Amino acid sequence: MLGSRLGRDIDGQECVLRMNHAPTAGYEEDVGSRSTVRVVSHTSVPLLLKNQPYFFQQSRETLYVIWGPAKKMTREKSGTTYQALLKVMKTYPHLQIYTLTEEKMAYCDDVFQNETGKNRVKSGSFLSTGWFTMILAMELCDQIRVFGMVSDNYCREKNHSSVPYHYFEKGRLDECRMYLAHERARRAGHRFITEKAVFSRWAKRRNIIFTHPSWAGG
Repeated sequence: MLGSRLGRDIDGQECVLRMNHAPTAGYEEDVGSRSTVRVVSHTSVPLLLKNQPYFFQQSRETLYVIWGPAKKMTREKSGTTYQALLKVMKTYPHLQIYTLTEEKMAYCDDVFQNETGKNRVKSGSFLSTGWFTMILAMELCDQIRVFGMVSDNYCREKNHSSVPYHYFEKGRLDECRMYLAHERARRAGHRFITEKAVFSRWAKRRNIIFTHPSWAGG
């Protein structure tokens, strides 16, 4: 996304979904500034809490959807992520925060198994925030434009460009190196490349357009 100058195009969409703690401040020209919905992993909640004025005070219009395992999201005292969110709600009562139910989490696992033939738990993998975001987007939107996502074949191409895994973390992890390492991990890996192959198939059946880089549903 760096240098794309797509910010105005992104902000011009009816609904803008962002993921985890990806900031817009300082990157508005490339990624825009509007955030209608922000889908956040339980592991990224602490990163939001570190910058509460930015995420919870300035972004008053943003609706937050938090996902995580039952042990973190339970409403009992042992649910550390849920308890942290309750505290935030007391500080910022205007906030709109929703959590995925256990049923919805199980549904996302079932979709993964139906699409790949693999049981997520037995295959030693975790679904990515992108997976939950895409499923949510398909339930909310008639048309989806995905900005800044590469295809499942991109990292196998000899002349693919080297870019940071996150646009806001220059000089850190290389995107393709990260994808390949996770795809090969025997346990605790995100199957980013496998997920993108599924997104490609969904694009054939749904109105999904991939932009910068552009790629067709396969």
